[in-house]
Amino acid sequence: MNKTSVSEAVAAPARIGWPAIAALGILALALGTLQSVVEPALPLLQSELGVDASEGALIGNALLVTGAVATPVAGKLGDRYGGKRVLVRLMAVVSVGGLMAALAPSLPVLLVGQVLQGAMVGALPLSFILVRKHLAAGESHAVIGLVVALFTGGSIVGMLFAGPIAEGLAWQWIFGLPTIVVVVATSAVARLVPHDPPVPSEHGIDWPGTALLSGTLLVFMLGLVTVTRDGGIPPLAIGALALLVAALATGWVVVERRAPSPMVDLRMLAKSAVWRACALTFVISASSGMVLLLLPQMLAAPADGYGFGASTTDIGLLLLPASIAGVLSDSVGGIAARRFGPPSLVVVTAVVTAATMTALASLHTEQWHLVLAKVLTAFAAGVGTTALLAATATAIETEDIGIATSLLVVTRVIGVALGAQVAGAILDAGDDPATGLPAESAFVTAFVVAGLVAALSLLFVRRVKVRTTNVRTTEREVQA
Repeated sequence: MNKTSVSEAVAAPARIGWPAIAALGILALALGTLQSVVEPALPLLQSELGVDASEGALIGNALLVTGAVATPVAGKLGDRYGGKRVLVRLMAVVSVGGLMAALAPSLPVLLVGQVLQGAMVGALPLSFILVRKHLAAGESHAVIGLVVALFTGGSIVGMLFAGPIAEGLAWQWIFGLPTIVVVVATSAVARLVPHDPPVPSEHGIDWPGTALLSGTLLVFMLGLVTVTRDGGIPPLAIGALALLVAALATGWVVVERRAPSPMVDLRMLAKSAVWRACALTFVISASSGMVLLLLPQMLAAPADGYGFGASTTDIGLLLLPASIAGVLSDSVGGIAARRFGPPSLVVVTAVVTAATMTALASLHTEQWHLVLAKVLTAFAAGVGTTALLAATATAIETEDIGIATSLLVVTRVIGVALGAQVAGAILDAGDDPATGLPAESAFVTAFVVAGLVAALSLLFVRRVKVRTTNVRTTEREVQA
């Protein structure tokens, strides 16, 4: 038995019980709710705060940008100082942000609150650290899937109840109520989850690498938000942003290669199980991002053409089955990864998504066509990305779980954002000069492209290798 197996055998016994798992799950549910309440309540927030649409868009984008930057940093700190310790402190930041948002008298204060709340995305890799350290590898697949499912399920809760809460109480309570649950759940995590000791190291945190990685993600996400907003920015500015991102990324690689204890061990990224999981997650998420933008746009298009003239409330109800399917897929993704292996699930994801979008390109005359397509693609994407996440968490050394899974979470966010941008560009290019709305042919083109993007994952899937032999060996050692 090698040193890694010995350490896992010592740390992995099921010392974390269902009450602790429930606390982590409730925390994930509350965070998912807090993350999603802005979207349905945005028109009301704009009216109450007296801001226009472009300023209102900053409310959601601030959280997105912070989440992309904070997640890998939180994962690395969790690897070094312990997942529980960092998680509790991170939730303190999120709670302060939620309180500021709930008491915000103006847009700037609300934006600061959203920036602080964005740190919530880092809770996922920190939860994975705790699950992986305190459960056997096979059991952790299922629990990781459950945590992701509840985080996704929180988005359903937020979408459904943000409006009634804001209208029945006040808009401040859409931030206040989830924040209260976050505080209670964090207290339960602090009391119920076993302590995971810090990982000894002769070197300190690689702060230059941390700063460069954070800067790369920050500039990239800010650039993406700027490019995707109405009106965009000039091509020259886009080129300048691209060069800046490339320069920061290059500097980060140089620093990481020389650092004695790098923020991200590039040797880890060179492992097939990690970089191919990132590539597959990006491709699947990009296709999902396209679907995420396209279907609501077609549902809302005027009913006198190819659209259905659905209102915001109607669209929310029509897409609710897909949200439920996404939660179910996240919950079974980890179990399915253990049973069938990630490569098989990625193949299923690619085939189902490609076939569904190709069919939708030729058949989209009824609302149920779009609803069914959304359910199928949401379920397939959830199974694929969650399987990759759970498998990666059990395929690498325990001291790298946080940073590896956080990179996958960030990859998922970036993939969705870029997919939505591509879909929007296709629709903009296909505007009907007479109406100013996208022509039906633009949607057809976008559906086909989304299917082709999903099919790209088949180019990588044959080489996805997870150390299933080591995982099974570890499980037998733990059980022994």
